[in-house]
Parts: sequence; C-alpha cells; structure tokens
Amino acid sequence: MASINKVQLIGNLGRDPEVRYAPSGAAICNITIATSRNWKDKTSGEKMEETEWHRVVLYDRLAEIAGEYLKKGRPVYIEGRLKTRKWTDKDGVEKYTTEIIANEMQMLGGREDGAGGGNEATPRREAAPRSSSAPQHRPRRPRAAQAAPRTATGTRRFRRHG
Repeated sequence: MASINKVQLIGNLGRDPEVRYAPSGAAICNITIATSRNWKDKTSGEKMEETEWHRVVLYDRLAEIAGEYLKKGRPVYIEGRLKTRKWTDKDGVEKYTTEIIANEMQMLGGREDGAGGGNEATPRREAAPRSSSAPQHRPRRPRAAQAAPRTATGTRRFRRHG
C-alpha cells in the first residue's frame, strides 16, 4: 500500500533562524513557524484564535539560504515531511520530538517583511564580466544552490535536491 508523508505550511517565523554546521560541513538550520486558525465562537459570537508552533529543519544550501534571508516575523511557505526522533534528556528520560524536514521553502511578503536593512529578500546571481575573445562560461553550481525562477508575486521558491 502506498503512503504519503507531506506537510505544507504558511506561517510566520517565531524567532531568527539558528544555523549550525555538522562535522562534515553540511549546514543545518532550525526554524520555528507559527500558524494560526481564526473562527467565531457560535455561542458567544466572540472572535477566537488558536496558534500552533511547528519545528522545521532545513539542510545544506536550503539551510544557508534560510539563515541568511529569513528573520523573526517573516512569512514563509515550507514544504516537507514529518519526522519523529527519540532523544534522551539530561536526566536520562527518553523524549520524542516531531519535526518537519523541509525540502522546499518560499519566502513570502515584501522586502520589508523581516528582511531589514534594505537587503534583497532573495539571493542574486552575479553576472560574470563578458569578453568578446573569451568563450562564454558560467560557473556551475550544485542543483540545490541554483536560483529558482520567480513566481507571479516576485518571490522565489527554493528546493532541496538529494
């Protein structure tokens, strides 16, 4: 029987990304995303809101991009899969944590939404100087590092390949 483990979230970052590097040199980024659900209570007519917090882990180039461009409060789209891992706390008690392992990220909103400092919200490709005598050559980047095409809203979508 086939199965699906897919998560899609649109929410806001609860804090700045935390990037660290594994001994192998691979980047790992942890983010926390808040999603909210709003409704009107049927009995009182009062507006209600429920916020859910999600732990998200990004790897490799996707982790580096998140660490560089995401900031607390910024809206973001994440796509990935659920993974539950077991760990032991300092008192020897076994605990479980369920996280979203992201394989796609899209920064939402404008440049002012958490990007700060007038920096662009998405990475730019630098153009190599052209010479009429030299053959046209562009350095190759790994697939995960290539800039994604812009969507209709001007944002870019990034995917982790591998």
